[in-house]
Amino acid sequence: MLGPVILAASRSDRMRRLVSAAPVTKPVVDRFIPGETVDEILPIIQDLTGKGLELTMDVVGEDITTPEQAEAARDAYLELIDRLKPLELGTRAEMSVKLSMFGQALDGGHELALKNVRPVVEAAAEIGTTVTLDAEDHTTLDSMFAIHDELRKDFPQTGCVIQSYLFRTEADARRLAANGSRVRLVKGAYKEPAEVAYQQKAEIDKAYVRILRTLMEGDGYPMIGSHDPRLIAIAQELARRAGRKLDEYEFQMLYGIRGDEHLRLAAEGHRMRVYTAYGTDWYGYFMRRLAEKPANLRFFARSMVTKG
Repeated sequence: MLGPVILAASRSDRMRRLVSAAPVTKPVVDRFIPGETVDEILPIIQDLTGKGLELTMDVVGEDITTPEQAEAARDAYLELIDRLKPLELGTRAEMSVKLSMFGQALDGGHELALKNVRPVVEAAAEIGTTVTLDAEDHTTLDSMFAIHDELRKDFPQTGCVIQSYLFRTEADARRLAANGSRVRLVKGAYKEPAEVAYQQKAEIDKAYVRILRTLMEGDGYPMIGSHDPRLIAIAQELARRAGRKLDEYEFQMLYGIRGDEHLRLAAEGHRMRVYTAYGTDWYGYFMRRLAEKPANLRFFARSMVTKG
């Protein structure tokens, strides 16, 4: 029940100021967002990849109101890619992008987002890696999927994200599985109306399993975005039944959540990719992490009432 309240707070300027000013906020945010600059994040990348983990990098920032801000977001990703090049990590470090950062919500936003994201996808390909298009609220998805289809014409490795709480997703999954796409499946982290999305956890989880079965049995590359031990075990069983080898799917989890599980899965030979965000505009990202998982909220609440 708290999730919708927190998501509403993520859009409140007053709450942004309150949370940002709290003395305990920075150490708690650091759990989920380990740096604000490329210089700060590069040692994290090297540390995690040195432990056998893979990464998908997200430059946080969603409140884009001008084309110039969208271009700045593009340039931030291009800087990251340029700095990754000498590390020669290939697909062990990919990028995740929200098209809203590239101007999708502005006038002419579809064309603007495609124009801005294409150089990022091109630059990623030049260093041997790729980009995944994150899913946002349901009103943006037709545009996201159209951009995904367009980018895959030249860069078929470009991935996308689907969300199990949306009614439309089972049909989206069938299409993506049939055309060989890289697909990250998550439960969903935006407040959506009952007309388009399941509202109860049990229904969302059931849909997740149905969709994951479709992906595993299809021709694409499934990416399991979940921290839920039960869903992880189900994913392993579905992969086994589908005859998939360990390098034919992967798990993805957020930086700062279940770190021991990251290492356990990697030690078992699974591809384990850590979704790692960085940047100064962390507020919206941080609040959605609280909304997604009650344990995250409890962690923050305890920190708010203890010193240090």
